[in-house]
Amino acid sequence: MDNVNTFRFAVLGPVRVWRGERELDIGSPQQRVVLAALLLRRGRPLPLGELIDAVWGEEPPAAAVSVLRTYVSRLRKVLEPDRRPAEQPRALVSVGDGYLLRVPDDGLDLAVFQRRVAEAKEARAAGDVSGAADLLRAALDGWRGAALTGVPGPLAETARSWLDEEWLAALEARLDADIELGRHHEVIAELFPLTAGHPLREELCRLLMLALYRSGRQAEALAAYRGTRAALVAELGVEPGLSLQDLHDRILAADPALMPHPARSPAPAVPGQARPSVGAARSGAAPEDGTTADGATAGGVTPDDAARPGPADPHGSPFQPARPAQLPADLPTFAGRDTELGLIGDLLPRDGSPPSTVVISAIGGMGGIGKSTLAVHWAHRVAGRFPGGQLYVNLRGFDPTGSALTPDEAVRGFLDALGVPPMRIPAGLDAQVALYRSLLARRRVLILLDNARDTEQVRPLLPGSPGCLVIVTSRNRLTGLVAGEGAHPLTLDQLSPAEAHDLLARRLGSGRLAAEPRAADEIIARCARLPLALAIVAAHACAHPGFPLSAIADEVNESHGSLDAFTGGDDITTDVRAVFSWSYKALSAPAARLFRLLGLHAGPDISAPAAAALAGLAPREARGLLAELTRAHLLTEHFPGRYTLHDLLRVYAAERVRVEETPQERDLALQRLLTWYLHTADAAYPHITPTRRRIPLEPRPEDCRPLEFTTHERALDWCETERPNLIVAVHQAAQAGHTGTAWRLPAVLWGFFYLRSHVHDWLDTTRTGLVAARGAGDREGQAQGLSDTAAALRNAGRFDEAVEHLHQALALSRELGDRVARASVIANLGDAYLHAGRLREAVEYARRGLALDRIAGNVWGEGIALSNLGDAYQRMGRYDEALDCLQRALVVLRAGGNRWVEGVTLDILGTIHHRLGRHGESVGHYRRALATHRDIGNRWGEGHTLGHLGDVHLDGGEPEAARASWRHALAIFAEFGHPDAEQVRERLDRLPDGPADARAREAEPRRTA
Repeated sequence: MDNVNTFRFAVLGPVRVWRGERELDIGSPQQRVVLAALLLRRGRPLPLGELIDAVWGEEPPAAAVSVLRTYVSRLRKVLEPDRRPAEQPRALVSVGDGYLLRVPDDGLDLAVFQRRVAEAKEARAAGDVSGAADLLRAALDGWRGAALTGVPGPLAETARSWLDEEWLAALEARLDADIELGRHHEVIAELFPLTAGHPLREELCRLLMLALYRSGRQAEALAAYRGTRAALVAELGVEPGLSLQDLHDRILAADPALMPHPARSPAPAVPGQARPSVGAARSGAAPEDGTTADGATAGGVTPDDAARPGPADPHGSPFQPARPAQLPADLPTFAGRDTELGLIGDLLPRDGSPPSTVVISAIGGMGGIGKSTLAVHWAHRVAGRFPGGQLYVNLRGFDPTGSALTPDEAVRGFLDALGVPPMRIPAGLDAQVALYRSLLARRRVLILLDNARDTEQVRPLLPGSPGCLVIVTSRNRLTGLVAGEGAHPLTLDQLSPAEAHDLLARRLGSGRLAAEPRAADEIIARCARLPLALAIVAAHACAHPGFPLSAIADEVNESHGSLDAFTGGDDITTDVRAVFSWSYKALSAPAARLFRLLGLHAGPDISAPAAAALAGLAPREARGLLAELTRAHLLTEHFPGRYTLHDLLRVYAAERVRVEETPQERDLALQRLLTWYLHTADAAYPHITPTRRRIPLEPRPEDCRPLEFTTHERALDWCETERPNLIVAVHQAAQAGHTGTAWRLPAVLWGFFYLRSHVHDWLDTTRTGLVAARGAGDREGQAQGLSDTAAALRNAGRFDEAVEHLHQALALSRELGDRVARASVIANLGDAYLHAGRLREAVEYARRGLALDRIAGNVWGEGIALSNLGDAYQRMGRYDEALDCLQRALVVLRAGGNRWVEGVTLDILGTIHHRLGRHGESVGHYRRALATHRDIGNRWGEGHTLGHLGDVHLDGGEPEAARASWRHALAIFAEFGHPDAEQVRERLDRLPDGPADARAREAEPRRTA
């Protein structure tokens, strides 16, 4: 029998169990609740009544005791699989009317965490600040996410609150110790997001104020106090505590006692954290250009070392890698960012030696904040330390056209820059990445990846060997790059007032600013200290040296949402509007009209049929005008039949349409476009959701020519291609007062959003339509919007909110006398309760919905209700009743042509047979479910069924078959960024590695943003 002392348990993150080095599968969420409740008792008995409350709260099922004993029995089998029936359990034992879980002293991560925190307090009290910091850091390292992640129920919510408080208190103690040790520079980056996330937490504010003050940032320290005080007064009506007030007063008085003791030297930097910035080069450090006096690069490498024989090409002959120098030109008027330059400069060894690992700096921030300018400037400063050359690529992650560069395009560009002949570049991304990394091995190359969309776009471009520097810029927070690749994040904020002033002074001259300080301050304020806006206004002022700055400031004030003030760019010093007008005036009158009407379209691009609808033209005529606009470079055909406007051209088109078209014509044009989107989406609806009740639309105008579809795939593809435009259309309809379109368009996209798992877009559009319907007093729209929003919330896992919306929809459907809608809402309530784990209510509403659907003759609803009822029964362990319901559901679903729920029902049947130990029948049902999912394109359902099939294979002693199923499921979930991808990864990680595992991970599909 297994010794109890071999177990390790975790609650600081997902609830997990290991026996030795092997992680155990502890089953359903409810079983995890039982295990978590026992673990939190820390070896003390847990009465049965408290355990029932932990799992179900105030509304347990009638069979709660027997179900609970089933969970305990399953946990015992997991913990002691070799225990004979006659033997008493040794790990999970019965005590009175409850249970007790025997956990070794060091077997629970919570116990280890609390012991280390207590030891840290003792060390701090004894004067060992460094030891206390180390203990606290070790304690916090034991956390693997939010406590009890994925565990439902009231007990988990309560425990999560006090565990989060313990984590935060330990983190505050560690930060306090780090500040005491002289690491005040380093903790600032941690404290800013912490104080933002906990604005009423005075201790975090105190630590941030002290760290900022000791870093010479007195003004920011005082600003932090003001922010916390404002939050306390606004939220609680109280002033900060005496400790915080005292620190504020001492900072104002520049109390020298607040500074660290002069004799104390900062402790060594913590691995993985940024070190304090260094000013001028120290004695023995390499100069900024990276070369020594004798011409060798820092670290003793001469430029000749950059030239190495390259790897052999596929034909066997080696080629010589080139030494690329692709950095864009540095900005001669670069200003400010001294703090940021110090932080990223400290990522490289101070003595000029090569970095011992791949160093990655991830520079983030909003558009126009100066990410690329800073990255290029710093890259030029350190380029001499990388004799292998510099690679640069604009990944176009946030390009106005939406056409981000794919990883394989970027890798091929780098291979070309490194001198690989085109015919020797292998096919396939994996092979290209392998060659790219081979070329960079043992070389010191600087790589600048500009304007990245997400982590998955960047990962293939990272070197595999130490010595290289990678600089990444992105508008997104690349948390995956930070967590998975050890990147050092740096988020840029707007310039400080002094830095903004310096930027203008470098471009306009300090004398011009000194002559009109108020105007200069006004320009800085109106530009919101955004570097791009400041540069454009400065370029305008440079072009007119005789203009007073006050006139420039007035122009900025008067230009709301136009090109009036911001008509400059990196290489444009004249009036952009005038440049555009030359091309515009050369157009034919119909083409000019189409161009300006395109300014009404807010989506990222537009198709030829949509442009025809916007202008009220025949498709053939519209295509001719689009070709004319493309030839004039006023429009870009970025994909066959799809067109986009440059962002400034979009502004210009919007200006022209406001000037040259009447409000009535503008509204008619927008209505034509929105109506076309709605009716084309409606034409796709029966192909995606056949036999489902249609959404009633207003009569189609005679001049509306929606697309027609012949297959399920074509309908889905159109929805996917137009998805960004359809989302924008919902918002435009709501804003323009076209309420019917605002709520009907999300309704007809129901099946598409579900099949493709676009939950965020689904929720965004349904909520927008619902708000519009409420504003217009449209009761029908409100009822539909509430139901659609509930469906999106249910698929987002927000079941309580879904239930709330459905009850509101139920009340409205009763008022409207819509029996079919009422039955649908009741059935959906059963489904929401089912997934919320409230099985009693799930059964009640599924039965009510079933009765109503049968009365109304609604076959679609009847099949869904039977399937939901069967699912509820199987979750309650009532397998015979579940099988009966599900078999009847299949008959009804097949008769009504509901392939969607047929696939789900087959999956549930597979689960029941799995739990009953019928391996062959379970696999058969799962395979039939897969065939159904694939037939209708239900990728979400396919992924879930593949995951379940892998579970059956593993239990049946077929680990390689399980691996294959889980890999396929992971590919699907990763494709859509589905949260279940992480669970599948964990299952794969628990399997012993097969020979192809590394290649499989490399081939994992990239996530979409």
